Amino acid sequence: MPKMKTHRGAAKRFRKTGSGKISMSHSHMNHMSSSKTQKQKRHLRHTTTMAAGDVKRIKQMITYM
Repeated sequence: MPKMKTHRGAAKRFRKTGSGKISMSHSHMNHMSSSKTQKQKRHLRHTTTMAAGDVKRIKQMITYM
């Protein structure tokens, strides 16, 4: 059986942490930011870990990372 290919779209959006969790950046940062408060924008800058229900699917997409 051939090797699985890494999903390049997912590889640009998600990273695996050292403990095996999936790290990702928040959405809603690129567009219409004048209507958002400073506090909202400040909190959206940081990364977060992915919800448990989506982890299995994303780990398959970025197998070799």
